Amino acid sequence: MTNESEASGGLPEDLTPSLIDNMRAGRPEAGRILDVMYRAKLINFCYRYVGAPDVAEDIVQDVFVKVLQNETVPDNFKAWIYKICRNRCLDVLRTSSRRRDDKSLPAASQLQDQMTGFLTRLVEGERLDHLQKLVDDMPEDQREALMLRYGESLSRAEIAEVLDVSEGIVKSKLYHGLERLRTHESLIDD
Repeated sequence: MTNESEASGGLPEDLTPSLIDNMRAGRPEAGRILDVMYRAKLINFCYRYVGAPDVAEDIVQDVFVKVLQNETVPDNFKAWIYKICRNRCLDVLRTSSRRRDDKSLPAASQLQDQMTGFLTRLVEGERLDHLQKLVDDMPEDQREALMLRYGESLSRAEIAEVLDVSEGIVKSKLYHGLERLRTHESLIDD
């Protein structure tokens, strides 16, 4: 049986502490591997909070600096780094009085590559925009749980660690968020 990272084609997560140690020791190849493993996902994650790509990139850069300055690396590095990113995003939103805009993520990041044809892409893009709007209108706690689970592929245990709540509360937030989507009148086929 393979772990989640191996199944997704990445390196096993237990290499992360040794990669960080190697990076601290001045081996740039370790930094490149960490960058490939986390940077794009974290920028996308932060973008969903702050709505500005340059701010999201700055946050991720700050987080990587913080990771390198920290003397220890927790066992669940993935949940830990997402938690740091989330907290940093919330700090930026509080201090800059930025608010989430109503824009969804760029269509290119949402559409699947194998889709063909202009009309197919247009219809799928409209559906995804509509779904994104429904998710954006959810209570913050449900939206966050859904984003972490389905947007970032974190486990319920990792989400609980990121949000500082019990796994049971995460399960409840996910259930209620999905139920809200399942029963929304605009998503029910006639």
